[in-house]
Amino acid sequence: MITLTERAATHVSGFLAKRGKGVGLRLGVRTSGCSGMAYKLEYADAVSPDDLTFESHGVKVVVDPKSLAYLDGTELDFTREGLNEGFKFNNPNVKDQCGCGESFNV
Repeated sequence: MITLTERAATHVSGFLAKRGKGVGLRLGVRTSGCSGMAYKLEYADAVSPDDLTFESHGVKVVVDPKSLAYLDGTELDFTREGLNEGFKFNNPNVKDQCGCGESFNV
């Protein structure tokens, strides 16, 4: 299961409304970085038959089956710290991550 905090859902909903299309947010992982894997985040314009969908605060999160093994239980938040803002992944599967926070391993 993948969940969004209310703050993250509000942020995504606003961007989907401005964009004028899309069914939700697509979350996945890709091989990258010094720790092995990185998060992939983009708008979902369609849901394929193999995709899994989860809904939090009215926003759909679409995940492919291979990525779910690394993301199951993740909560996605949207945070602001000083001048920086962005999504924060609270992933219980992460065993280690690089110093810059761009990649992780499980």
